[in-house]
Amino acid sequence: MTERWRNSLLFAGMAALLVAVGVFQSSNLALAILNLCLISAIMTLGVNIQWGYAGLFNAGVMGFTALGGLAAVIISVPPVTEAWTAGGVRAVSGLCLGVLAIALGILTWKKLALNKTARGWASALIVVIGVVVMRWVIDPAVEAIEAVEPAKTGFLGGFGLPIMFAWMAGGALAALAAWAIGKISLGLRSDYLAIATLGISEIIIYILKNEDWLARGVKNVNGLSRPVPYEIELQSTLWVQSLASRIDINLIELSSIIVKLCYAGLFVVVLALIYWLSERALRSPWGRMMRAIRDNEIAAGAMGKNVTSRHLQVFILGSAVIGIAGAMLTTLDGIFTPSTYQPLRFTFLVWVMVIVGGSGNNLGSILGGFVIWFFWIEAEPLGLGLISFLTSSMAEDSPIRIHLLQNAAYTRYITMGAVLLLVLRFSPRGLIPERNR
Repeated sequence: MTERWRNSLLFAGMAALLVAVGVFQSSNLALAILNLCLISAIMTLGVNIQWGYAGLFNAGVMGFTALGGLAAVIISVPPVTEAWTAGGVRAVSGLCLGVLAIALGILTWKKLALNKTARGWASALIVVIGVVVMRWVIDPAVEAIEAVEPAKTGFLGGFGLPIMFAWMAGGALAALAAWAIGKISLGLRSDYLAIATLGISEIIIYILKNEDWLARGVKNVNGLSRPVPYEIELQSTLWVQSLASRIDINLIELSSIIVKLCYAGLFVVVLALIYWLSERALRSPWGRMMRAIRDNEIAAGAMGKNVTSRHLQVFILGSAVIGIAGAMLTTLDGIFTPSTYQPLRFTFLVWVMVIVGGSGNNLGSILGGFVIWFFWIEAEPLGLGLISFLTSSMAEDSPIRIHLLQNAAYTRYITMGAVLLLVLRFSPRGLIPERNR
């Protein structure tokens, strides 16, 4: 069987699974899974750019995803006028002072004509003084902002722009954070890089949870704007009512299906564009150079390639794609909830997608995103049905049966482990392995 036919069969099998969900469960559920599969595929492409192209182990996927979600809040939420009046200018001034202090510390380290120890102490002193001044400026402003109707607002809000601009802003914000993180941690050995990125992503989540003035913290931001119509608007239109009567479907269900199809159309366009750009980059001289650096850094360095600079470049590109996916996910949910960003969902699961799909292959990354997310969602109902069947001969009040049924959700962890083990055993390079070009 040729590679093209094999890949086509794999994607056809994935499509058949989604169709089966629509037939045996509901069309709404199938489309909801499809949308999240598309976002997961984009996120997986971002990780594949870092790992598959350059061999960078980024354990901080969660943090970049959260920054994409933050961008959706900053771009789409209207500004809170009372909060800006209470302390907005002072808060922004405090942040600028903090950035200026860090910049001066870096400049001191690079330009001061002293020995290494003296430069280090001087840079640290400047940064510490800058942070103290920043907190002196920003703390009263934060208290004033968070006191403005905390049940409804208590934060500065955003720019009030269409939320689709947040997808680009999410990529830019994640790229900016990746530049700062890369300047600090790139050049470390792979295990130290993983520890550094994981720690920094936890810091990002900690800030988002506790700085209420920025995005309400754990109080969450609800009711984000949409790039697609609302269900209630569709239900009042004549063409939707007419279509519902012609195909004999509930009007509410039809409006929900139309909304999910609109989201799916937008997500497919973004996925196709990122995939096309990723493939162009992979097949270019730049892509060949990145694979050479990945396979043998010493040899690439000996040929005059700046390995650290190229690692920073690819780290920024991959993080930007992850940030775009994070903004899309928040757009789909309509809510920004910092407490939901957990390493299991937004780091470990994404890495499983890359491994199962096939690292180094963009098409494999897309397939991995679909397969793993599908089984992550469907493992629980399938596990519940299996447990119900296996325990059907037991008494209704059997403690074992009750315990198994109550813990059916944990079958998804067993399923993820089983899928990963099976793929590593029978296709160790992934379902669609990297091509030797």
